[in-house]
Amino acid sequence: MLRSSQPLTGPNRKRCREDEMLLGTVLDEGERGFIIDTRSAQAAKQARMTGGGTEPKSSYPQWRRLHRPLERGRPLQESFIKLVEACNDTSITMDRWLSRLESCRWLSHVKAALSTACLAAQCMDREEASVLVHGAEGTDTTLLVTALAQVILDPSCRTLVGFQGLLEREWIEAGHPFHLRCARSAYSHARLKQEAPLFLLFLDCVWQLSRQFPFSLEFGERLLLTLFDNAYASAYGTFLCNNEKERCLCKVKERTHSLWAWLNQPGEKEKYLNPLYSHNALVIWPSVEPQSIQLWQGLFFRWIRSSQHLDEAWAEIQRLAEGN
Repeated sequence: MLRSSQPLTGPNRKRCREDEMLLGTVLDEGERGFIIDTRSAQAAKQARMTGGGTEPKSSYPQWRRLHRPLERGRPLQESFIKLVEACNDTSITMDRWLSRLESCRWLSHVKAALSTACLAAQCMDREEASVLVHGAEGTDTTLLVTALAQVILDPSCRTLVGFQGLLEREWIEAGHPFHLRCARSAYSHARLKQEAPLFLLFLDCVWQLSRQFPFSLEFGERLLLTLFDNAYASAYGTFLCNNEKERCLCKVKERTHSLWAWLNQPGEKEKYLNPLYSHNALVIWPSVEPQSIQLWQGLFFRWIRSSQHLDEAWAEIQRLAEGN
C-alpha cells in the first residue's frame, strides 16, 4: 500500500517521468494496481486549474484509478458541530432527534470512510494488487483510508503497541496537521477555515470495528477517548504541530513528554486493554449497512449521560476474564 499527494499535472497535463518510473517499479510486467482517489472525479478535474490533477491513463497504463469521494474540510466540521448540538439538546422528541441525527450526516461520513478503507483492503487481500491512495495534499483523507485499511488487514495493528505505531507513522510522521485541524472543537464559536475532525472520524471508525469485532482489538474504548482528548488538548507533545519539520523546529521531543510513554506504563496500560481480546489473525471485514453503523455514544453522550453502569459492567467483565 502506498500513499501520496495528488500529481501536479496542471492544466497543461505535465508529465513527471520520475513518478511514472517509481510507480512502474512497484508492479511486475502484466500486473495491475489500483489508485484510490479520495476526491470526486469533478474535484480532481478542477484541481488541474490550480496545478494539481490526476494520473493520466496513458502515462500509468498498469494502474486503474477509482474515485471514492470523502469530505475533509468545512462540510465535515459542520457535520460534527450539528451532531454535538443535537446530542446536547435533551428537550427534543425521539422523532426530532432521529431527524437531526440523519441531517447532520456524521454517520454517512463514517460509512463512507469504512467503505473506502474496505475497498483498499479488498484490492490488496482479494485481488493481491498494489494500492496507491491519495487525495489532494495526502495528509487528511489519504491517511484516514490507509490507516483504517491496515487495522482491517493487519492483526498487529489491532494490538495496543501496534496501534500506537500505526498512529505514529500514518498520522504523526505522515504530516496530518493536528494544530490546524484540531484547533478548537465543536464547542467553539469560531469557525476556522482549516479545522476538520478527520482524526476523530478515524477514531469513530475504529470504534465501529471494535463494536463489530469485540474480541479482535486488544485495546478498548477508553484508549480511543483518551486519544481524542489528547488530540484537542494535551499535556503531552505527541499531537503538537502540523508536521515533522515543525516538531523539529520546536524541539517537541526534547521539550515535552510522549503520550505513548505514559500509556505504556504498567500501571496505566492495564486501563486501556480489552479483557475480551483474543488474537485474530484473520482479516476483519466490517459491515457498512445502515443498521450496522451506530452512533458512538461513549464519546458524543459522555458529558450528558452517566457511564457509571457501563463502567461497572466493564470492570466485572475484566474481573471475570482475569479469573479465567
